[in-house]
Amino acid sequence: MKTSDFYYDLPEELIAQDPLEDRASSRLLVLNKKTGEIEHTIFKNIKNHLKKGDCLVINNTKVIPARLIGEKEGSGGKVEFLLLKKISLDTWEIIVKPGKKARGGARVSFGGGLLTAEVIEVLPDGNRIVKFFYDGVFENVLDKLGQMPLPPYITHALKDKNRYQTVYAKNDGSAAAPTAGLHFTKELLTEIKEMGVYIAELTLHVGLGTFRPVKVDDVESHVMHSEYYKIDEENAEIINNAKKNGGRIISVGTTSTRVLETVADENGHMTAKSGETKIFIYPPYKYKIVDALITNFHLPESTLLMLVSALAGKENIARAYKQAVEMKYRFFSFGDAMFIE
Repeated sequence: MKTSDFYYDLPEELIAQDPLEDRASSRLLVLNKKTGEIEHTIFKNIKNHLKKGDCLVINNTKVIPARLIGEKEGSGGKVEFLLLKKISLDTWEIIVKPGKKARGGARVSFGGGLLTAEVIEVLPDGNRIVKFFYDGVFENVLDKLGQMPLPPYITHALKDKNRYQTVYAKNDGSAAAPTAGLHFTKELLTEIKEMGVYIAELTLHVGLGTFRPVKVDDVESHVMHSEYYKIDEENAEIINNAKKNGGRIISVGTTSTRVLETVADENGHMTAKSGETKIFIYPPYKYKIVDALITNFHLPESTLLMLVSALAGKENIARAYKQAVEMKYRFFSFGDAMFIE
């Protein structure tokens, strides 16, 4: 299967630059994966497509202000860090720009010396391992100096940082938001619970590997970066009980999907587990546990577009995206939503 099989033409003006004032007022394209039937509605009407006994699985990760702008000690040259993954207490894997200013042993200062970093190792993919030095609590220093790491297709800063967080975000660690969850309000989640729909939580700290472009012609040759995940016993049991009683397992976002399909056994049974996942889902992958998916519209030729194509069928997804473009849906992180049922 070729990467080019997942290309579609997207006018630049359809890339959403700002979140809507009301999270739940986004448009919603509903795709029946068996019949290919498409319905157009608004996100708050997702309730009409859920039923008692279903289980929504949400990713409770929280985006950290992972973008740091500093100066190389000695030359004063501008250096940008993007924190990807915590290795140990003060050691992180990062992306750095420009790389030539961050060779092994280089030191970078942020906030006039409130935070400094030393490059410990240059990894084969160009990422760096760095050690940070500071006084006090790292998270507090990061809150003061760091910026929200918005995707490159969003061209200006957010007025409200919280709009790049889900309303249920609580576990710090992501370099990007699990954007399918941005459409939910606390009120909508309460209404869904009152319908008798279960809500289970898990954590996947989103790294930029999920969004990196596929640079190989053959899909099978692409290598995913690993991301940390965790699901506890209580939430694994919520999912198992829902499935046992005939409820659908509805993943909120591709990040939740990757954890569910990593942890579930061949019978779709979940256990408490944590670790790193590099799972890469693309056609003709057969899902073990996910029955339905709430997701945003994804970049052409991306691993995320491949994941949804494996669930709904490549032809169904291509047709749905064509309609979404024709009807001027808003695309990507702050864009509209899709429900594959």
